[in-house]
Amino acid sequence: MPIAETELHYNNPYELLVAVILSAQCTDKRVNMVTPALFEEYPTAYELAEAEQPEVFELIRSISYPNSKSKHLIGMAKILIGEFNNVVPDDINDLQKMPGVGRKTANVIASVIYEKPAMAVDTHVFRVSERIGLTYRAKTPLQAEQQLVKYLPDEIIHKAHHWLILHGRYVCVARNPKCKQCKLKPFCKYFVKKYN
Repeated sequence: MPIAETELHYNNPYELLVAVILSAQCTDKRVNMVTPALFEEYPTAYELAEAEQPEVFELIRSISYPNSKSKHLIGMAKILIGEFNNVVPDDINDLQKMPGVGRKTANVIASVIYEKPAMAVDTHVFRVSERIGLTYRAKTPLQAEQQLVKYLPDEIIHKAHHWLILHGRYVCVARNPKCKQCKLKPFCKYFVKKYN
């Protein structure tokens, strides 16, 4: 994947943070359909912090778990303003202080916005890294993350996360991976095991 970047649409760190919170267990395509109206209504964390939960819910109702996510977005905005002076932090632990921001979301923000060597492990990264052989018997996303950052050079980790996501989304899909067209097959443990 020559262009290794997020498929979420955003213009600034606040918008990416909102989009990534919304993307949990939801497609980027769906998030990109919802965020324009959301950002028009709440262009900054200041407006979102003052929002009423039912109003946010209405704008994101087609997203998975809209009730929880609408509460998380408002809570995130309040903490972003109150604790971080409206600056999206670059520290994984600081990011996780905000509602709706778990380790994966924090790693996405750190890697995309700040190009830190942070590896966000979603279902695609978890599956693809195991299939290829970049991880070995990782039982949890955290174990996969630890193995990946241990062996990948720091300067490519922020891109490698997108390479793995995009490869899993379009080539190494969960069911019926497109092994025949995959350029990684000479190096892939899954391919060698399945076809040799």
